[in-house]
Amino acid sequence: MIAACTSAIRSLRREDRSHLKQLVEDTGVFSPPEIDIALELIDAVLDKPAQKDYCIAVSEDNGTPVGYYCLGPTPGTEGTFDLYWIAVSPGLHGRGIGAALDAHAEETVRALGGRLIVAETSSTPRYDGTRAFYHHRGYAVLSRIRDYYRPGDDLVVYGKYLVPHHGG
Repeated sequence: MIAACTSAIRSLRREDRSHLKQLVEDTGVFSPPEIDIALELIDAVLDKPAQKDYCIAVSEDNGTPVGYYCLGPTPGTEGTFDLYWIAVSPGLHGRGIGAALDAHAEETVRALGGRLIVAETSSTPRYDGTRAFYHHRGYAVLSRIRDYYRPGDDLVVYGKYLVPHHGG
C-alpha cells in the first residue's frame, strides 16, 4: 500500500515556476505546445497578480512543489469555472495529492460563488489516467467531440456540479 502524502496547498510563488515546468514535462502526458500553455498561465498569475482570470494553487511536500491546479471563471457564464490544469509529480501518483488539489479547487470555486467545474481532456490512451481520475472524483462526461484535437483524438468534456443543477 502506498502511504498518503502529507502535503500543504498554498498559493503560487515565483520560485515554483521551474519546479512546475519540470513537473508538467515529467508527466509525459503533455505535448510541447500544451506545456507552453501551462507556462503561459503560470506566468499570467505571477506577472499580473491582480488579474482575475486564473487561480493557481500548489501542493508542496517538504517545501518542494509536487502538484498544482489552475482554474478560472469561464467568460460569459454565471458560476462556471474551467479547471485548466491539474498535475501531480508522476512518482507521487496514488498518494492523494491530486484528490487534495481537486478538493481544494472545489472549495475555491464555492468560495467564489461557483456552481460548476468543467475540465477538458483528450480521448487518447495516454490520458486514460486523467479520465479515470475525473471519474473517481465525481466528474461526469458532459460531451465528447469526435476528432477534435486531430483525427482519432476526441475532446472529452467532464463536469462536476457543486450545487444541484436545473434540468435542461
